[in-house]
Amino acid sequence: MSGSTVATTKHVELRGGAIAIVGKPDSRVAVGADPVLVGRAPSCTLVVDDKRVSAMHAELVATSNGVRVRDLGSKNGIWAGDVRIQEGFLTERTTLSLGPIELSFEPAEPERMRLPQLEQLGDLYGRTPAMREVFARIERSAPTDLTVLVEGETGTGKELVAQAIHDRSARKDHPFVVVDCGSIPQGLAESTLFGHVRGSFTGATSDRVSPFVQAEGGTVFLDELGELPMDTQPKLLRALAERRVQPVGASAWIPFDARIVAATRRDLSRAVNENAFRSDLFFRIAQVRIAMPALRDRVEDIPGLVQFVMERSGAKNAFKRVSRDSMAQLLRHDWPGNVRELCNVVAVAVALADDKGPIDLAAHVGALSPRAMRSLEGAASVELGYHEAKRAALDQFEKQYFSALSEQTSGNIAEMSRRAKLQRTHVRKYMVTHGIKRK
Repeated sequence: MSGSTVATTKHVELRGGAIAIVGKPDSRVAVGADPVLVGRAPSCTLVVDDKRVSAMHAELVATSNGVRVRDLGSKNGIWAGDVRIQEGFLTERTTLSLGPIELSFEPAEPERMRLPQLEQLGDLYGRTPAMREVFARIERSAPTDLTVLVEGETGTGKELVAQAIHDRSARKDHPFVVVDCGSIPQGLAESTLFGHVRGSFTGATSDRVSPFVQAEGGTVFLDELGELPMDTQPKLLRALAERRVQPVGASAWIPFDARIVAATRRDLSRAVNENAFRSDLFFRIAQVRIAMPALRDRVEDIPGLVQFVMERSGAKNAFKRVSRDSMAQLLRHDWPGNVRELCNVVAVAVALADDKGPIDLAAHVGALSPRAMRSLEGAASVELGYHEAKRAALDQFEKQYFSALSEQTSGNIAEMSRRAKLQRTHVRKYMVTHGIKRK
């Protein structure tokens, strides 16, 4: 299934405000739906020039509950009087302290934000306000050439967001090239990103073209950007700023025309404060930020997601065979693997169900799976904490599932991807994670 379906339009009330450095009224910044970053870094929305303030100290954003303020792992913290704030909501006039600097916050009148009520956008599904906001940001940013940073936990669908942006842009008829920064071998980051010429180093038996050049006219998706080594980050920053790359071992520069969309499961704002990620690269990449909600934060979407996945896989009438009790158990699960875990559960349940009998989805959820629990032979059991035991069961299930899938398909990644209803990059990740060797 593809495309988007618009049912109606809905208004969400955002409660924003304004923030300013006390004594400096000209520093006033409005706080709306886009995150406001406060810190010492020159590219922050509100720059505070004091060494006792962290490079990226705080983030403020308007929500329906008020302005959410979040500490980005700062050294001296955020204080409201004697109370240190890690994360909270501002609804009244407040004075915040960032080290020696005081900020004044003033709430604004609630603003009605118009959100199209999309149930589907490309391969993404969701009816909750959080997902409709994701859909709205995709549609607003897709026609532009702005770089986009997609943030969210593993399995929330970050690559699907990147694909949806590409498919709705003027670049849709050109390549969509994926670079998995998290799986780049140590020491080969520069070659992987920028290419190399034959003989430039041991093992370089042929030329390698940079993905930025491969994607000419299209989009480069930098998955797990937060895993990129520090020594490669300034080179990537230069390539993005100058729109050209220099392959390893080459003397000439190659220009490219490609849009950049990146994704990360890490909090890059905190990584900047920990000197694990460059602030200038963050601001170059994050011209638009899209936050993917965890599945446990949008459980209302689970029934629709199950039906969506079943219909997309060709089992159009399977949803009618899911019992209420089984669905209730899905709603109680906390989904550490997010939508990806749900898709796997649905795929296995449908594949193993009788042709006309009920489909018990809950029997295949993590630690709830009898098969997964039997495979542990009591090793995990109650000696581990609940979440550890559940993850151990899920890991065991994943290993069994992908081992069997690899055996049935003779290790054909394309066929495994088709049967599992997963992106090929995700299939490869599972294979590497669980040490499954292809035939």
